[in-house]
Amino acid sequence: MRIYNLGNRVVNCYLVSMDGGFVLVDTGYAENYRVFRKRLQQCGVSPEEIKYIFLTHAHDDHAGFLNQVLAITSAQVILHPEAIERLQAGQNSFEGGCSGRLAWLFCRILALCGKGEHRFPLIKKEYLNRLITTDSEMFRKLALPIEVIETPGHTADHIAMLRDGILFCGDAAMNGFPSTRRVIIWIENVEQYRRSWAKMIDANATVIYPAHGKPFSPNDLKKYQPDLDRIQLYPIV
Repeated sequence: MRIYNLGNRVVNCYLVSMDGGFVLVDTGYAENYRVFRKRLQQCGVSPEEIKYIFLTHAHDDHAGFLNQVLAITSAQVILHPEAIERLQAGQNSFEGGCSGRLAWLFCRILALCGKGEHRFPLIKKEYLNRLITTDSEMFRKLALPIEVIETPGHTADHIAMLRDGILFCGDAAMNGFPSTRRVIIWIENVEQYRRSWAKMIDANATVIYPAHGKPFSPNDLKKYQPDLDRIQLYPIV
């Protein structure tokens, strides 16, 4: 299995090989499309080889240039059923809050930099027939060599992808500033988030690839799991 990171220092976009092509895990911010195309070319992969896009959740830094990838490929999008409505809204949900004071400060800085509304391009109507929800018969018939793990908490529509012992966890965990102890900086539902960590631990992955930061050991989740009980959310007002 080959894994390429087509993202940047802010958010990772993983290209994962499979029989007959590749699956792209997430698309970054809308303005990062040019970097994505450049890195795709450097990997020697043509757009036509991208057969699927695995959308971990519909946030501005994960679905930003989704339309543009769909325009240059015939890829189908694997996503949670609730993600469709969010793609059509074109904006992150503000339910929940920041997972700590440092995360809250970081979110305030994002707002000052013009990222506070967390908007992204709406999914184009002509691409709606290429969305395949993980609860559908169509998805089951694909028989892809992946396991989908529902990991709500960061968002209600969050899913992770397990392939050959490697867990692509999206924003179910994080490895880098301003995160501490692998906890993502925004959480919609703390109790769901705790249960999702338990699911990821039970997946028995050998390594976890997050959307933010470098890959890390699943033992980190076990180490920091008790700290989840002390999470206090700080809403953005």
